Amino acid sequence: MEFFGKTNIDFLGKRRLFFFVSLTTTIVGLLTVTMWGLEYGIDFEGGTEIAVEIRPTPDVGDIRAAVSAAGFRGAEIKSYGKPSQFLIRAKESTITETGQDPATAIMSALEKRFEGHTLILIKSDKVGPKIGAEMRFNALVAVIIAVIAILLYIAFRFEFVYGLGATVALVHDVVIAISAIAIVHHLGLLRIEVNQSVLAALLTVLGFSINDTVIIFDRIRENRERYKGMNLIKLMNLSINETLSRTINTVLTTILVLLAILLLGGEVLQGFAFTMLVGIITGTYSSIFIASAFVVWFLQTVRKMDLESEYRRLREAEQQATAQA
Repeated sequence: MEFFGKTNIDFLGKRRLFFFVSLTTTIVGLLTVTMWGLEYGIDFEGGTEIAVEIRPTPDVGDIRAAVSAAGFRGAEIKSYGKPSQFLIRAKESTITETGQDPATAIMSALEKRFEGHTLILIKSDKVGPKIGAEMRFNALVAVIIAVIAILLYIAFRFEFVYGLGATVALVHDVVIAISAIAIVHHLGLLRIEVNQSVLAALLTVLGFSINDTVIIFDRIRENRERYKGMNLIKLMNLSINETLSRTINTVLTTILVLLAILLLGGEVLQGFAFTMLVGIITGTYSSIFIASAFVVWFLQTVRKMDLESEYRRLREAEQQATAQA
């Protein structure tokens, strides 16, 4: 099914406007992260996790309320094995604030809250701050390596300038996604910690975004063989228009699934779903408006190719022909 028929949208004709919007958004995003910072989960900050069995099985919301009342705000609570078993993870910062042994304090809070229930401490582990810092560094390295690998892949498959365009689009997507996390968390709209699931979402966004970009670049390469001598800006516009329906169909399908996870999946999945949702939207935007536009900018600015004047003449001729018809 196609939501769009044959379109003739001048995407690259407005590229300076979109460059300005993207540059402004990226700068604001970086300033936001710098001023407000990010809240890291136990994976990247360190803390304590305990596994406990409670019979009969209580509601997860009641467990979260008991742990929060004990002073361990923002604790992560997941199912652990059986329905009556739960994994509770408290961050280092909240442990420091309470000044208590986390396992003892959490168990005491649960025993008080669920008086008459059977509580069994299955295990208690500690993740030190040093390990959390190492994981943050490794996460950053993982993202950088992924971006470099994608740059080399695109440069090998197409041309180096196309690899640069794809890389600029990917960096744009990651910055916007991280900035959105900082904003919604600071405003209290959603409580999102940067943890392994958010990192997984960011890496998935890179793959999804580059897939859209590769499809457009592939069509550009095919059309360069099919329409030899066509102005590059016109050819890029043609290629983006030809792949537009496929791009919109794929994105809408994914967005519907992510919205369902975000609204119904619970607090544990919110970070992953929100990061994916923002990243896929910005990834689609950057694939259409940024990647090819950067290639044009690079060819005009660095290689001094005159693409604009010829394209303007072609557009004026088309407009005159349309008006006469």
